[in-house]
Amino acid sequence: MMNKNQLPDMIISGVSDAAGGSYDQVIIDGVGRIKGAVTSRVFRGNGNIHVMGDLAAEELDCNGTMNVRGNISFDTMRADGMFKVKGALRGERFNLNGLINIQGNCELEEFKGEGGFTIDGLLSAGHVDFQLQGSGKAREIGVESIVILQANIGVWSKLWSGIFPTFKPELVTGTIEGDHINLEYTTAEIVRGNTVIIGPGCKIGLVEYRSELSVHPASVIGKEEKIGG
Repeated sequence: MMNKNQLPDMIISGVSDAAGGSYDQVIIDGVGRIKGAVTSRVFRGNGNIHVMGDLAAEELDCNGTMNVRGNISFDTMRADGMFKVKGALRGERFNLNGLINIQGNCELEEFKGEGGFTIDGLLSAGHVDFQLQGSGKAREIGVESIVILQANIGVWSKLWSGIFPTFKPELVTGTIEGDHINLEYTTAEIVRGNTVIIGPGCKIGLVEYRSELSVHPASVIGKEEKIGG
């Protein structure tokens, strides 16, 4: 771990650029651009933040918009707003209230929140508990447990309808594999799990389950198959 007594802080208030490097705390309030990779114990951003490289922090807390041109890694992250990651995202606990676009893979122990996400690569997690207020997309999903529900979108529909006319709260993916799976408004080719609950609004090509399967009458399943002993 970093020795906080040997590292400087980065403080940005207003509009400013800063160099990358290793810091104890990075505090940005306003518009900040970091020209290079940055590593810190604490990273807090409020406003519009650009990181022109990798971002690594033990504790990451951002409110507003953030664009990272590399990878993000953290122990814990709280994010409120709109975020774009050009590389991969890896961490222990991630709580999102808003939208995130990840061009690489996403590896987490715990992923919770409300809003929407686009993951061009794989979503690999221990536990996912997410309420969709916009679209959720991932190439494939592998988890211990996943709960995907459709949130009350009254407020969000007013907020985003002018920006995203097709802002549809549903999950679209190729394959979901896990132990416990609970889905609403999900379109997938294959869902494979031990206990599988298919709620309303789902379109699944193939469901493979080992113990239990529950399917809402308002969902469409191409084929159901019990597997294992």
